[in-house]
Amino acid sequence: MSPQHQARHAATVADIARVAKVSKATAARALGEYGQVSQAVRDRVLAAAEELDYRPNALAKSMNTGRSNTIGVVVGDIENPFFALAMRGISDVASEAGYSVILINSDETVEAEEAALDVLLDNQVDAVIVAPASSAHVEHLGNASRAGRPLVLLDRRANGEGYDSVTVDNRSAARAATEELLRHGHRRIAFVSTHEYPQPTYDRGHQITMSSVADRVTGFLETLDAAGIDTPERYIRLDARRRGVEAVTRELLREDPPVTAIIASDSLIAMSVFSTLRSDGFRIPDDVSLIAFDNPAWTAITTPPLTVVEQPIYELGAAAARRALQRVRDERVADAALVFETRLLSRESVGTAPA
Repeated sequence: MSPQHQARHAATVADIARVAKVSKATAARALGEYGQVSQAVRDRVLAAAEELDYRPNALAKSMNTGRSNTIGVVVGDIENPFFALAMRGISDVASEAGYSVILINSDETVEAEEAALDVLLDNQVDAVIVAPASSAHVEHLGNASRAGRPLVLLDRRANGEGYDSVTVDNRSAARAATEELLRHGHRRIAFVSTHEYPQPTYDRGHQITMSSVADRVTGFLETLDAAGIDTPERYIRLDARRRGVEAVTRELLREDPPVTAIIASDSLIAMSVFSTLRSDGFRIPDDVSLIAFDNPAWTAITTPPLTVVEQPIYELGAAAARRALQRVRDERVADAALVFETRLLSRESVGTAPA
C-alpha cells in the first residue's frame, strides 16, 4: 500500500513524552496546563507536540478541567434565516471568548430536541442555548440544570419556568403590524404561521404551545378586537407547515369574503405567500397587502419591497451567548428575561384596502 493510503497514527501523550524525554504524567500536565511543570520542560513538551502534530482529546481535557470551552445550541430550523443570523451572533460572542459552538437542528419537534440536548450534555458542553419547539412541553430542559450546565432560551420562553431567556416583545410587534393594516382600511386580515396546530382554523380556547407565536396571536387579536372587528380569529392559520403555505394562502383568498391583507410570521412564510400571490395574478398591494416578520435582504429588493417587522436577530443571538457565558462564570445577572424591542419598517407592500 502506498504511503499516502496508509492510515496515519494519531500522536498520543505517550508519544510526546518519549520525544520530549519526560514521563507521561509530566507530558499530560504540560499539555493540560495543570499541576507543577517547569517552563523548560513545558517548552520541550510543546515543541514535541508540534513536531508530532498532536491533537488533544477535548473530552479528556474537559474531564480534567471541568470545562470543554464549548456551547451547545439547538434551533428549530437551520434553513430559516432567523436562526442563521442568530447563530452568527452566538458564534461571534463565543469565539471572542475562546469558545466553540456545536449546533443541532430539532426540526421543531420536542422529541428531536430532547435527543439533541442529550447529545450535547454527553459531549460535556459548558452551556446550552435552546430555541424550544414547544413552550409547554419543556420537562426535558431540566436535564441541563441537573447536569450542572446553564441553559438559555432563544426567541421563546418556557411556560411556568424561570430559565434565562432572550426574546423580543412579540405582542407589541404584532400590534404594530396589525395597526398599520387597520390604518390603511383593512378589516379582513390574516395571520399565517407554520406552528403545529391540531386543526385547520384557530380556536381561542385552545392553547398555542410556542410562546413567540402565542404572543403574536394575542397582539393581533387584541388590536382587531379593539377596532371592533367581528371574529378576527377566523383568518388565523397556524398549520401552514403541514398543509403548505401556498395552499393556506389560496384558501384565505377563497374565503367569502376574501382577506385583503396577510401578516406572515416569518420571512420563509412571506416568500411563499409573495410567490403564490404573484403566480395567481394578485397585485401587491393593490389586491392584497403583505407584512412579514423579519427583514432579510430579499424583502427590500422585491417589487414591491415588503413592509416588515424588523427584529434585532443578531443581537438576540449575541445576548444569548453572553448570558450563557455569564452563567458559566457564575456572574450575577440583573434579570433572567431579556426582552428586545422590534420596529416596523414601512415600505410599499401595504396599500389601501380594496373596496
